[in-house]
Amino acid sequence: MNEKSTKLLEGSIIKSLVSLAIPIILANILQTAYQLTDAFWVGRLGGVAVAAVSVSFPIIFLLISLGSGFAIAGSILTAQYFGAKNKEMVNHVAGQTFFMVIVSSIILGAVGYALAPTILKLMGVDMEVFVSALGFMRVIFMGIIFMFGFVMFQSIMRGIGEVKMPMYIVLGTVLLNFVLDPLFIFGWGDISGHGVMGAAMATFGTQAIAMIIGLVMLSKGKYYVKLKLLEFRPDYKFIKKAFLLGFPSSIEQSSRALGLIIMTFLIASFGTLAVASYGVGGNILQLVIIPSIGLSMAISVLVGQNIGAGNIKRASDIAKLGAIISFVGLTVIGITIFIFAKWLVTFFIPNDPEIIAVGTNFVKIMALSFGFMGIQMSLTAVLRASGNTFTAMLIVLLSQILLQFPLAYILSKHTSLGIDGLWWAFPISNILIALITLAWYRKGDWKKKNIMTETKTL
Repeated sequence: MNEKSTKLLEGSIIKSLVSLAIPIILANILQTAYQLTDAFWVGRLGGVAVAAVSVSFPIIFLLISLGSGFAIAGSILTAQYFGAKNKEMVNHVAGQTFFMVIVSSIILGAVGYALAPTILKLMGVDMEVFVSALGFMRVIFMGIIFMFGFVMFQSIMRGIGEVKMPMYIVLGTVLLNFVLDPLFIFGWGDISGHGVMGAAMATFGTQAIAMIIGLVMLSKGKYYVKLKLLEFRPDYKFIKKAFLLGFPSSIEQSSRALGLIIMTFLIASFGTLAVASYGVGGNILQLVIIPSIGLSMAISVLVGQNIGAGNIKRASDIAKLGAIISFVGLTVIGITIFIFAKWLVTFFIPNDPEIIAVGTNFVKIMALSFGFMGIQMSLTAVLRASGNTFTAMLIVLLSQILLQFPLAYILSKHTSLGIDGLWWAFPISNILIALITLAWYRKGDWKKKNIMTETKTL
């Protein structure tokens, strides 16, 4: 075990959290830049092209969410076995979870490719958008194996505490994508342009390169994990246990996607003003979530490794300190955003006073509850890291389906709040779900689960 990663099991918790969280946050920011690059070049094709990508995104996101559970399971198991200094099982986890990801990506990719025309027709997409959207979606589905593969590589590396190398690879793909996007979209010289589909082709290429680099690194064993072909041989007993661990995470991620779609339908019933204001607020929320996700991932790694090492006391201390840091940090960010809400909204929509007014109100209503969102994400990460993925799934389902949407519907449709009722559903649900998550965490059941025993192979 390398000396640097061993230090995550001892010493300053804050130093360990920071050393893990910063590279993860930077990688997430780079991933956002990846998407912004696509949006920038596709936007040069006009409104039809932008619409083609926009209608494709929720479906692609939903299928990716379904396949993400195995990557989460891989990260959890890797962290715990790494903490237990069981290199043989770390290698086995890497091989088996890669096998599961490959099989699931082939199935989901094939289903998505075949059903893409039907889905677009059910969505009522105009014919001028249909052709571009279909080409874009099908190329993405063809390359989904590379996307899943690189996510799996990141999860394994994160599980052993090595977060800088994935960040460097993401940086390389962002730079490469910036070059390939205009090349494949517009063409150059003897290379033909493919319009919107070209953006998907660029993604296909960069993700393939990223996954290949990841597999080569793991096969060389430089970062503690030694990936061997023998480990790809199906171990059905392990696969069953890993599936039971990862499937709730797939449902959890999918429910986030479905919650987003459902809320969008409700908000759309209030017209373009509400949708536009929600879009602006959503952009700001995404920026806030990036550091919160980074910290929650760092907490998950540290808790998982320390549980694996049998150090439950340190794992508990990490959970408490991580939740406090997340609450204080996001509260400070929320207060700052509250103060500068109008300026931020104006940055995104500079020439529409009505949207600026409604969007500013949305951002202000939402901002002061960011700290509670941080508590929920941090403690859910602890539950997930201990193997309580079913509990984490229930919390997200409760938040998205049973709290946020019903609150938004009742407050907006059945009170005098109107459109403001939509916005108040966000802070109320954030506070309630944070308190529920805290109560669940304090029960202490997460300290008793032993997934290493449950996933032990013959």
